[in-house]
Amino acid sequence: MIEMTVAQVADIVGGELADISAAEAATTRITGTVEFDSRAVTSGGLFLALPGARSDGHDFAARAVEAGAAAVLVPPAVAGDAGSGAVEHDDAAGSGAAVLAALAKLAAAVATELSAGGLRIIGVTGSSGKTSTKDLLAAVLAPLGQVVAPPGSFNNELGHPWTVLRATTDTDFLILEMSARHPGNIAALAAIATPSVGVVLNVGTAHLGEFGSREAIAATKSELPQSVPASGVVILNADDSAVAAMAAKTAARVVRVSRAPGADIWSADEHLDELARPRFTLHTADGAVDIALAVHGEHQVSNALAAAAVAVECGASLEQVATALAGAGPVSARRMDVSTRADGVTIVNDAYNANPDSMAAGLKALAWMARSGGQGGRRRSWAVLGEMAELGEDAIAEHDRIGRLAVRLDVSRLIVVGTGRSMSAMHQGAVMEGSWGSESVLVPDADAALALLAAELSPGDVVLVKASNAAGLGTLADRLAEQGNEQG
Repeated sequence: MIEMTVAQVADIVGGELADISAAEAATTRITGTVEFDSRAVTSGGLFLALPGARSDGHDFAARAVEAGAAAVLVPPAVAGDAGSGAVEHDDAAGSGAAVLAALAKLAAAVATELSAGGLRIIGVTGSSGKTSTKDLLAAVLAPLGQVVAPPGSFNNELGHPWTVLRATTDTDFLILEMSARHPGNIAALAAIATPSVGVVLNVGTAHLGEFGSREAIAATKSELPQSVPASGVVILNADDSAVAAMAAKTAARVVRVSRAPGADIWSADEHLDELARPRFTLHTADGAVDIALAVHGEHQVSNALAAAAVAVECGASLEQVATALAGAGPVSARRMDVSTRADGVTIVNDAYNANPDSMAAGLKALAWMARSGGQGGRRRSWAVLGEMAELGEDAIAEHDRIGRLAVRLDVSRLIVVGTGRSMSAMHQGAVMEGSWGSESVLVPDADAALALLAAELSPGDVVLVKASNAAGLGTLADRLAEQGNEQG
């Protein structure tokens, strides 16, 4: 964050000083980072006292001060517990909401000042692929200047402003991943830090339970291009008709990307290597360049096109883009993270999140790896799938569809993990689709899935582990990788 005094912070967020005099607040400066985890507090930092699922940040305010925090942001009810340097914020909306509102105000003030100084803010949204594209963006912009991007999926009312406050006067590019659970969420995030570049990847069925329809999801995603000013640029995936239609909803200049000719930036001659890493030729009005991605799955082509479009808009040459993309392997954990154990089993850990579109993309990548790998030609493939959350009344049908897709893609073994109706629907969909019989197995939990895999995996097999994060299959994938290496 840019340096400021405790008094300036209090003024920006509309808070009152506690446990610190006005004179001290006017000279005590925030020189460290803004943190909501007291273990991450550094000297001169600002600690956010937020209530959590397992612990309350208020309980750690004093510890944060002891660790060197220059101040803590707390609701009035607990200001006296901090020890020193507290900034109180109105508690009318509840302590968590109050502190988040204050955080948003602080981030907005910092973003406004840095943007006036030349910071370029890039906002990315879409039903799937946001985090992967964010990581690719960070790679292609790094040769052009200092980049700040969120770790993992910090894309909500906490992670978004927290990421903004990582930027300093030395930052050239700030990449923000923008998620939504309700209409208005993206507009609210964009109001905190207005993007000069907006990227919309796709409109799928993630969070369908909250939105009710794909049209409502599209309307919410369109809040990003509507937020980009006329002086900015919006990158739209022309292969998604709902995204392409957003060109009519923005005052900014529009750049279209596509996996077919006719767009401003497009790909041709696509193919995958044995680990489903895409190779293609990137075309622009100024030339073409061959691209070899280090990430996995054909769906990454669209993500790479979007990242390339942003980089070109920011001044990168096509050669710089190609070099950066070639070196941009998976960064965020449990997102198409491919590794091969000592015993020759390949694990595809894509267990951080799942929706129908990303689940289908993962299965297609698995099927390709199985068809393309090994000296004997085909490898045996395993899909270990958990629940796709937040699909509402479409949950049963969508899980059934994924089970059937696994059969159509000729996945060798399907392990469906969970006891709910959705998982039964996935298993039954697979059984009904073909003559699989026992090749589709329904197990109650991750331990049962791990035991089955430990007993039946053979060298050369390839395993996809995928589910929404709440299903907890990421730990299964980690244990599966460790198990094979221990045996190897």
